[in-house]
Formats: sequence, C-alpha cells, structure tokens
Amino acid sequence: MNMRIPILKLKDVLIVSVQWELDDQTAIQFQEDLLKKMHETAARGVVIDLTPIDFIDSFIAKVLGDVISMSRLMGAKVVITGIQPAVAITLIELGIRLEDVLTALDLENGLDKLRQELEA
Repeated sequence: MNMRIPILKLKDVLIVSVQWELDDQTAIQFQEDLLKKMHETAARGVVIDLTPIDFIDSFIAKVLGDVISMSRLMGAKVVITGIQPAVAITLIELGIRLEDVLTALDLENGLDKLRQELEA
C-alpha cells in the first residue's frame, strides 16, 4: 500500500511533515503531489520538516534535492527543518549540496524564517 505524505496549506505556504522513512515509490509520489499542490495553490513557500527522519539513502537524497530545485523553478522559497545529524552527513557524503536552501532546527523556526523571506 502506497502511503502519501500529507501536504497542508497555511495561507500562501505549504507545510510538509515527513513522518516516516521514505521508500522510492513514496518519495516519487511526494514529489508529484507537492508540485501539483504548488500549482493548484500558487504557494509562495514550502516548509519540509524532516525531524523524524534519521536515515536517507542516495535515491531519497536525490529526490529531496530535485524537489527543492523544482519548487524554486515554480517560484517558491523552500525551508528544510529538522535535519538530523545522520541525514546531514549522508547528504554531504553523497555530494548533495543544499546551497542557498534555508534551514531551521524545527518547524516553528522554519515557518518564522520563511515568513521573513516572503516579506523581504
């Protein structure tokens, strides 16, 4: 059974809280769902919370990088929150640089940071 990651809309921001380890199919579905939701809502920002995730493989890391790039192409600013140390190490070891991506320790700080970026 394919589980979908919920995408919540709060004003002009989409909030995604990934609550379980992603498999390849779920990651691709998430990518498609997020881009579709951005198009439908004209969201200006996206916060992706990875707090419960303590492991990602190379495919999931690539999908995450692609989601960030695609979101930017659609005109949205992205904030990644809750990156665990093991995930940060994996991203760097895989050569996936999240340059120019805003990060925050938790969802609340991420929303604050995104709001500041959107108002600037």
